[in-house]
Amino acid sequence: MKKIINPWEGIDGYMCYACSPNNPNGLHMEFYEDGNDVVALWKPTLYQQGWLDTLHGGIQSTLMDEVGGWVIVRKLQTTGVTSKLEAKFLKSISTNEPLLTIRGRIKEQKRNAIFLETEIFNSQNELCARADLLYFVVSPEKASEDFRFKGCKIEGEE
Repeated sequence: MKKIINPWEGIDGYMCYACSPNNPNGLHMEFYEDGNDVVALWKPTLYQQGWLDTLHGGIQSTLMDEVGGWVIVRKLQTTGVTSKLEAKFLKSISTNEPLLTIRGRIKEQKRNAIFLETEIFNSQNELCARADLLYFVVSPEKASEDFRFKGCKIEGEE
């Protein structure tokens, strides 16, 4: 796996709840490329619980949505917006988990409509949640103008 370089890090005002390293209340997600997948490794805390010692479903949805967005950023070199996210929660996730693995990939592309799937695995590699997403992408020009996106590289890539 190779670490994906965050293309927005250092931009004034960048405070994404999921991926900004500078958001004091954020999730501070980081991403890696693993073949066709984009992967995040993330540790929950007690502050993200819904029920006692159980990771909130909204946080799980956020994790899967964010990985989906980074699939778009890395694999298609553009940005856009999530239009639909259908999550299925298969096994509860403890906020005491040492590390979760969130994976995502493109299933299908129809012009600017991208169909993705994402999954969350616990530290025992058990599938705990999954989501199907529909993402609408914009042209590279619009991504640059509206999202200040200039491309997304992995470490060591020129």
